[in-house]
Amino acid sequence: MSTLPVYFLSHGGGPWPWMLDQYGGRYDALKASLEAIPAELGRKPRAVLVVTAHWEAPQLRISSGAAPGMIYDYGGFPDYTYRIRYGAPGAPDVAARVQALLRDAGIVAHLDPERGYDHGTFSAMAPIYPDADVPIVQLSLKAGLDPAEHLAIGRALAALRNEDVLIVGSGLSYHNLRQFGGAGAQASHLFDAWLRDTMALPPAERSARLLAWEQAPAARQAHPREEHLLPLMVAVGAAEQDAAAVQYHEDAFMGALAVSSFRIGG
Repeated sequence: MSTLPVYFLSHGGGPWPWMLDQYGGRYDALKASLEAIPAELGRKPRAVLVVTAHWEAPQLRISSGAAPGMIYDYGGFPDYTYRIRYGAPGAPDVAARVQALLRDAGIVAHLDPERGYDHGTFSAMAPIYPDADVPIVQLSLKAGLDPAEHLAIGRALAALRNEDVLIVGSGLSYHNLRQFGGAGAQASHLFDAWLRDTMALPPAERSARLLAWEQAPAARQAHPREEHLLPLMVAVGAAEQDAAAVQYHEDAFMGALAVSSFRIGG
């Protein structure tokens, strides 16, 4: 069985897959890029490990329930979006394997049987697997948001790629909610160009540049707080020796912003 690629996905805003009729085509390109992933993989994986920007903990936590519920971690959306369901099963055995790999690398992680799916997970996964028939495990970020720590987390999890577990970092390549439109256009394009250039570098240079991401053009305008960028570090760590490819790029996300998702390896 071939080694699976790793993805970093810019997951869009709130419960967008359930609001397409209200967005007038604004999410068509993102939706199409996500829907293309199963064909890129060529098979359904055993499970998906989602490193979600919407979960942080002092020590890593891993969702381990067999039937996770829903976390509606957004505000200001229509009432029905607080009743939507994405019913993918959990994978307790995969959660235990994730914990063991991290432990072997000296990284403390705790199983969390109560954690439900947040929108960093269900809004990304629903277009990929609309039948919710692939089990999902979520992994939190570690408080402090240290890039080197998150690269190391990814390295510890690399073996999953040969165990038919798809690793997905779910965040956004631009995440400044105070400038989420035309006001953020220039910063998003500057940072995104740097990010795409960085992801095209040889592996060692790619990792080194990501560790110094704050030196990028418009870095702190694009990410006043870096939680939506850190899932990329985990993804890169898990595929650190692989060449990278831009899987999806859009210059007019939400009307004006540049955003990118990446497939690494495969």
